[in-house]
Amino acid sequence: MTTLGIVGAGHIGSTVARLAVDAGVDVVIANSRGPETLADLVADLGPRARAATAAEAARAGDLVVLTVPLKALGDLPVTAFEGRVVLDTGNYYPQRDGQIAELDDGSSTSSELIARTLAGARVVKVFNNIFFEHLGVLARPQAAAGSQDRSALAIAGDDAEAKAAATALLDTIGYDVVDAGPLREGRRFQPGTPAYGLPYDGSSDGTWSGDTARRASAEELRAAVAAAE
Repeated sequence: MTTLGIVGAGHIGSTVARLAVDAGVDVVIANSRGPETLADLVADLGPRARAATAAEAARAGDLVVLTVPLKALGDLPVTAFEGRVVLDTGNYYPQRDGQIAELDDGSSTSSELIARTLAGARVVKVFNNIFFEHLGVLARPQAAAGSQDRSALAIAGDDAEAKAAATALLDTIGYDVVDAGPLREGRRFQPGTPAYGLPYDGSSDGTWSGDTARRASAEELRAAVAAAE
């Protein structure tokens, strides 16, 4: 992979961008306010990064990280995502997104909703269960996969090739992978589950920061995913 598109330049989007450029991956990043508003971020990321519109970022990426609130799905340039592997970092937060009946009653998951919205894309859920500061400091790109230095992130998806591409990206930026299964099983590491945030938190009082990050091995994360009800 040579280029990562990122649609959404908040905490997770900018952290993934930093990990990617540090690992030698080119980044095209977008937000909802226009490329000119990302000048400072792009300057900080360096020559491997450039700002673009959401449509340009989606079309430019070999993979595309989608990190926007569910309430913003209607604003996406849907056709620009056709044929792309889309890494969905999102979660459903009713206090932010408003009540969504099919998510409230469990008949669908947030990632399945995104997959239906971006019907031409292959969606993989990832990056949604870790605090952005923990994500930034736990990456170990120089460590071998499966080593004692590596933490793991969970993924879920319905397309084997898309999951393989996501796994390769995670290895490049320094993470092992726990495959939770089909896209619907992304619910096993959404908010309120044992795999959401807690495996990476070493704080004694729940005050998360980069200083409280702790390694979460694949074995530990796999057990947390399996424990979800």
